[in-house]
Amino acid sequence: MTSHLFLAFLVWISKPNHSHSEIYFERTADAQSIEKLHHFSVNNGKLLNRQKRGWMWNQFFLLEEYTGLDYQYVGKLHSDLDKGDESLKYILSGDGAGTLFVIDEKTGDIHATRRIDREEKAFYTLRAQAVNRRTGRPVEPESEFVIKIHDINDNEPTFLEEVYTASVPEMSDVGTYVVQVTAADADDPSYGNSAKVIYSILQGQPYFSVEPETGIIRTALPNMNRENREHYQVVIQAKDMGGQMGGLSGTTTVNITLSDVNDNPPRFSQNSYHISVPETATVGSTVGRIKATDADIGKNAEVEYRILDGDETAVFNIFTEKSTQDGVITVRKRLDYESKRLYTLKVEAMNTHVDPHFYYLGPFKDTCTVKISVEDVDEPPVFSRPSYMFKVHEDIELGTIIGTVMARDPDAISSPVRFSLDRHTDLDRIFHIYSGNGSIYTAKPLDREISQWHNLTVIATEINNPKQATRATVFILILDINDNAPEFAMFYDTFVCENARAGQLIQTISAVDKDEPPGGQKFFFSLASVNPNFTVQDNEDNTARILTRRNGFNRHEINTYLLPVVISDNDYPIQSSTGTLTIKVCTCDSQGNMQSCNAEALLLPAGLSTGALIAILLCIIILLLIVVLFAALKRQRKKEPLVLSKEDIRDNIVSYNDEGGGEEDTQAFDIGTLRNPGSIDDKKQRRDIIPESLLLPRRTAAVPDNTDVRDFINQRLKEHDSDPTAPPYDSLATYAYEGNDSIAESLSSLDSSTTDGDQNYDYLKEWGPRFNKLAEMYGSGESDKDS
Repeated sequence: MTSHLFLAFLVWISKPNHSHSEIYFERTADAQSIEKLHHFSVNNGKLLNRQKRGWMWNQFFLLEEYTGLDYQYVGKLHSDLDKGDESLKYILSGDGAGTLFVIDEKTGDIHATRRIDREEKAFYTLRAQAVNRRTGRPVEPESEFVIKIHDINDNEPTFLEEVYTASVPEMSDVGTYVVQVTAADADDPSYGNSAKVIYSILQGQPYFSVEPETGIIRTALPNMNRENREHYQVVIQAKDMGGQMGGLSGTTTVNITLSDVNDNPPRFSQNSYHISVPETATVGSTVGRIKATDADIGKNAEVEYRILDGDETAVFNIFTEKSTQDGVITVRKRLDYESKRLYTLKVEAMNTHVDPHFYYLGPFKDTCTVKISVEDVDEPPVFSRPSYMFKVHEDIELGTIIGTVMARDPDAISSPVRFSLDRHTDLDRIFHIYSGNGSIYTAKPLDREISQWHNLTVIATEINNPKQATRATVFILILDINDNAPEFAMFYDTFVCENARAGQLIQTISAVDKDEPPGGQKFFFSLASVNPNFTVQDNEDNTARILTRRNGFNRHEINTYLLPVVISDNDYPIQSSTGTLTIKVCTCDSQGNMQSCNAEALLLPAGLSTGALIAILLCIIILLLIVVLFAALKRQRKKEPLVLSKEDIRDNIVSYNDEGGGEEDTQAFDIGTLRNPGSIDDKKQRRDIIPESLLLPRRTAAVPDNTDVRDFINQRLKEHDSDPTAPPYDSLATYAYEGNDSIAESLSSLDSSTTDGDQNYDYLKEWGPRFNKLAEMYGSGESDKDS
């Protein structure tokens, strides 16, 4: 016989068609078992039979959030083999077995040990088995079942955002969509109404409403004006259980802002404005500001200003300053108090962005009156013209008036004006001006060839207020007169060949003139007198040709010809000048190319070549150099030698730049010992210091004759460094050494005065008459000295 593990339920079902109730006993089995189920029914004494069916038991139900003190009972497991002798043991495994769910191993009762939250886990899958307590062997196959948690309404709706932010245009129609809010409920939406949420508005009426099912917020009041109220705070509630009493609820806040639309026209704060401006205000300067206020914001409040009337001459301009939306009035043309003192302008302010939906609220513009008063200011004089130009001929007499400038004081109370010239524009003081009437006249002669234009600055100053001054420019053009004669255009280096023929062209000449006649330059060329050798032929194009009149020229007879050429212009009065052409006679080849123009044949005897002439010149130069050299030696001999005795031929160097030692340190250092190191007298006292009685003279070691001068100097340097009797530290000791046995002997010029034979200059008389003077100078000096 097969045994079965089952859980029994007693179900009472009311049958309306029967006079009694039927009791159904259900038990579960494993998937392979089919249990017969007997149904007993008493009906008129007859026994009813029912077809047997198999039953699959697979789940228990447990209510969440149990609040009792004892463990919550889940159900009971029971096996057909359980005889009640406690020989069987029930075992539970799976989700939460042993911790969340426990089973009485003797009775099979299952309990939950703590509160269960369906939102954490909605069902648990467990497995049950009955085993022999003594052997531990299973007596039933393992059976799996599910404990499903029944939901209760223990979670309130929660909005997805704590605070919502939305905006809607002002003046919107009723029912305009604003924003949608959404709340979620963690309870089971498939079981009852625990998760069915209904929305309602707690705060924000009558301005807004919310759809209960969707949470969509809409406008509920028409023509809400942002200018009256811009921000709204709406509180929305979400309640579960379909909004019924006892349901849980949550709230959220929706901040709604009315966005601006252009529903307000600009308006001036006053109907008229009064502004004053000085007449000296510069073009582009600000006169004043006006403002039309608009209750809207952003681009809906942007205003454009324009002048409708009162400014026919376009003296003023108005524009909008973007940052402040002010209307800025500026000066477009110069103001003049004496011409017009008051301007009455009609100014319009109009929105630049108009919404057609709100035309019925218009017009979206406004006008005002702006009165601008021009204030009188002491103005400087005003010239009749900003600049003047006068033309004058360069030959006018001094003191001639060349033009007059005019200026007046534009003020209502006019002041006399005094004129003067800015001398920075007339440094040469060529012009003067009459201070009373502004007439400009010449003070020095004019010369167009020096300066054709003169740019003067005239200053007009009020006599009553010298600070008020105005400047004007005067341009003076010097007109030309024919006061300059034409002359050669350049220097002409002209030559004629010795073998030239009559009528041969030797030069083409042209002329220039500093004057500029209106009809252009026209020059005429001619000879000052008839010349038998050359002639001038005018080309009538401001050039002329120089032609020969005879055949052949001889440079040995005449090597240069001077040809005076007369150049005349055709202006009035006619000016002419004579230019002289220098024509050299040269030797040429057969093609007429110049070969030589030198006149050496006139200077040298016949047969003397150029090379011989060069040799003679070189000899003369060398002779002059020798004379200069001897003259220098003579002057050197006549100088007083530095040494006191003629026999003392030592080289002495006198230093003139010694700084230390005082008066006793000015004697020359005797360095003659350098020439003969072996002749040093160790006992000789130095002449540049005062010997001290307490300090004995220092003895130095003798230096061999073959000692190198470098070693000698280094040795003397060490001795001076350690010598307490040495001269002061800023004294200069100088040593020089020529060396011994020089082949060239002494090169010094100091001992040249002892050589008498070299100083005899009588031989200069033998050089010819050109050197007699030198012989007299040096010869007489030598004789004087010997006497």
